[in-house]
Amino acid sequence: MVRHQRILFRFFCALLAFCLFAPVRVTAQSQTNYTEAQLPVFELHSGFWINLHHTLYYEARQRKAAASRVATANKSSSATTKSLIAGKGLTDAEQKTWDEAVAYYAANYAEKDLLFTTELIQLKDQLGDFEDCDELSGRKRKFCDAGLPPSLTQVLEATAPVYRARLWPEHDQANRHWILQVAPPVREKGEGVAERLADIYQTRWPHEKIRVDVVAYANWAGAYTTVDPLRVTISSLDPRNQGPSAFEVLFHEGSHGIAGAVQAAIIRECRQRDKPIPRDLWHALVFYTTGEVVRTVLTLPLANGAEKEKGGGNSGDGYKAYAFREGLYQRGWKSYLELLQRFWQPYLDGKATFDDAIARMVSSL
Repeated sequence: MVRHQRILFRFFCALLAFCLFAPVRVTAQSQTNYTEAQLPVFELHSGFWINLHHTLYYEARQRKAAASRVATANKSSSATTKSLIAGKGLTDAEQKTWDEAVAYYAANYAEKDLLFTTELIQLKDQLGDFEDCDELSGRKRKFCDAGLPPSLTQVLEATAPVYRARLWPEHDQANRHWILQVAPPVREKGEGVAERLADIYQTRWPHEKIRVDVVAYANWAGAYTTVDPLRVTISSLDPRNQGPSAFEVLFHEGSHGIAGAVQAAIIRECRQRDKPIPRDLWHALVFYTTGEVVRTVLTLPLANGAEKEKGGGNSGDGYKAYAFREGLYQRGWKSYLELLQRFWQPYLDGKATFDDAIARMVSSL
């Protein structure tokens, strides 16, 4: 009898331990979201709803662009753009659900900008906040009511099973691969890069980790950043965001949250000198600065004693900064590059002050 009681007691202890330590985020498991929180500076997410949202937005814009090309060519045939979900073995009902969702996005969101439209910024943030819910209406769990427009909630919930079965596994896999690729340099060098950038912009890096939503499709640029709250969205499939560039893109986007002092200083100098405010000088400066800072920590040994190129990467086997590699300065920023190399680079090298660098750039415009 005592022996049976001991066995029963051990069983209940084991059951209690299981209940205490077993994961309670059942919805997170069913959605198979992924969060890499054990890094400095950033918290990286692969979330279901925000990926579905960006995928529908991307395909809606693709279809509208194709329709526009057809209309411009005065063709009577309908637009022919391959669906992202084509060849995935959809049933007729699934195809109808997907097409209706894309049509809804085409009618309501495709003409709006992910970065500049308040409605889409708020929607993105809400979908990120509710990534662990397997619904958005709160019908099953009140805390999963995301507060979205009822028509959008209906579209997303109806399309979710199709996306979850046909596209989400490969999108999530791509997102996780991107996160695993960028995590080691962030873990090793992230704090140092963040502190260096904050010093350059004469501010502090945000105390809280910056949330980064990794998605299959972002905007036309492959990544964008919104503020209040400060959040970054990056495409895991965009070829511009791969390899060592992933690290630079991550910190470039994060820098959008701390570069306000630069933009304000440029505006102030322009007004004092009665000069027009250059539209993209501050953005070119952020690209240049991040590229230079990241280059110093990612540069590989140079082959045959080759010397570094001034501002923009290395000869030989060294790392080449994103803006140089993608030719951004050749697409309207050439004059900015000359100013940055002449006046901003000395500041980065500790040979000039922040105020002098800004004043000299503006005076040379």
